Amino acid sequence: MIAVPNSLRAARDNVHHHYDLGNSFYEQWLDRELVYTCAYFERPELSLDEAQRAKLDLVCRKLQLRPGDTVVEAGCGWGALALFMARHYGVRVKAFNVSSEQLAFARDRAAREGLADRVEFIDDDYRNVRGTYDVFVSIGMLEHVGLAHLHTLADVLGRTLRREGGRGLLHFIGRDTPCPLNPWIRRRIFPGAYTPTLAEVTSRVLEPSGMSVVDVENLRLHYARTLALWASRYDAARGAVRERYGDQFARAWEL
Repeated sequence: MIAVPNSLRAARDNVHHHYDLGNSFYEQWLDRELVYTCAYFERPELSLDEAQRAKLDLVCRKLQLRPGDTVVEAGCGWGALALFMARHYGVRVKAFNVSSEQLAFARDRAAREGLADRVEFIDDDYRNVRGTYDVFVSIGMLEHVGLAHLHTLADVLGRTLRREGGRGLLHFIGRDTPCPLNPWIRRRIFPGAYTPTLAEVTSRVLEPSGMSVVDVENLRLHYARTLALWASRYDAARGAVRERYGDQFARAWEL
């Protein structure tokens, strides 16, 4: 049988390869909230934990969240944004993910923090989102969609967002010019991934879905600082990583 790139099965396998390495691995070098995307250093002196919380709030403000809004999140990670939106902005969230490790962590946290009635973590692919919502948000998932499937994301946006007042936010790692992801990164770290240009996202996702672009922000310098902090924290934990996963794994992630 020939695997179809980023089919439902392949996408789940790709996510498992990267995100189901064990939550304890990521806990050693991410922030307390386990936010696996760039932080937002609104002030230079912010710690990584503070900057990640500032990032969550920045996303919520850009989405203009209002109490009672219904939100769908595609690729929710360990649940930090979904729980933050529900707790601080009074919205109801359906958060989709296909990582068993992340979902278990997110559901447990929602139960412990009394938010399980407002946030539902769903084990399913973004392509299977059903229903209509006020808000669509995706943080760090679009890179895993793949160039050939960007039109599918457009279809999801088009059918799930309310025509009146619907709004969305896509946060992704981008490129200045179209180029395949480094083959080594695709093989070792992010199988099936593609980092698109802004023009590709606009022409293949936003325009076909009928969305208007009202805000664009490049957080490249914030990501550079985030990566430096991640690298420093990872270096401190590298011995434990090597002991559990082996030297080849430890060196690959360092690279």
